[in-house]
Amino acid sequence: MGGDHGLRSSLPAAVSSIQQFPQLHIVLIGVAELIRLELNKLASAQSVDLARLEIVDAPEVVGADERPVSALRYKTHSSMRIAMDMLAARSVDAMVSAGNTGALMAMGLFVLKTLPNIDRPAICAPLPTRKGSTLLLDLGANVDCSAVQLHQFAAMGSALATVAGIVRPRIALLNIGEEQIKGNEQVRSAALLIEADRHLNYCGFIEGDKIFYGAADVIVCDGFAGNIALKVCEGTANFIVDKMRAGFLRTLVMRLRGMLAKPALQSLYAELDPQRYNGAFLLGLQGVVVKSHGNSSASGFQRAIERAVVAVEQNLLDLIARHLAQSQESPLQK
Repeated sequence: MGGDHGLRSSLPAAVSSIQQFPQLHIVLIGVAELIRLELNKLASAQSVDLARLEIVDAPEVVGADERPVSALRYKTHSSMRIAMDMLAARSVDAMVSAGNTGALMAMGLFVLKTLPNIDRPAICAPLPTRKGSTLLLDLGANVDCSAVQLHQFAAMGSALATVAGIVRPRIALLNIGEEQIKGNEQVRSAALLIEADRHLNYCGFIEGDKIFYGAADVIVCDGFAGNIALKVCEGTANFIVDKMRAGFLRTLVMRLRGMLAKPALQSLYAELDPQRYNGAFLLGLQGVVVKSHGNSSASGFQRAIERAVVAVEQNLLDLIARHLAQSQESPLQK
């Protein structure tokens, strides 16, 4: 029920996902009457295996601007809370939501709890690079982070990159310079912890302008810097698209040039489309939780579901637990 588009995004994504993954069973949690109405429309328009789509009624909805504490205390019959309870009870293997991020994090901490050796969960999502993509965490769950927490983020990010098939993922720390003397005390201390961890492939500091170079598979930072970096990237991309569109519409000659360039521009946009990279993991919880962007389209929401499926099939939680246990063997941690 969450996100800017609600059922218009989540239901088509669910239908497409069960067609994409024959082994997938989806539980749709929300206002049952509305879900059935929209699902019947989709079923009549295309062949849908309704037996693999279960509906669970949730009469309450967490608002986009609702305070996390309020949602946790008073919205126990919301789709978000019921889904979290089902995940904790292991009646589902993963949860995908486009709802209120703060409420999702609060409910995850209260219901699921964190994995052993994890102080705080981190939000992790992929960003496009020249060589594919890179994982960036934390993206806003934790404004202030200790060096130990940044080390934990590195271990979790490395595990997630392993799920994507990367052997010995390269890990970097986001900083204001590449020299060892740069940055605040937390970042410099985190560098020592990560470098000393022989189970992690640390490659040093990285500056913001190098995020898209593909020099690292995992980039670690606190939630304050990560969220700002993410929003600046999104804003810059939108600014460039708007300027190009305005430029090609300025004169008749520019319109003609725009028509000639259209195939190349469409290909570029498809490669950089944020919907393609939708789906952020709440790493560190005792359950697979994927946060879809609030304004995601059906294709974007489907990508978030796909990430959840792959995480379950590749045993992401076990991988993270193993990485964390190994990281505790670091001499500096002792």
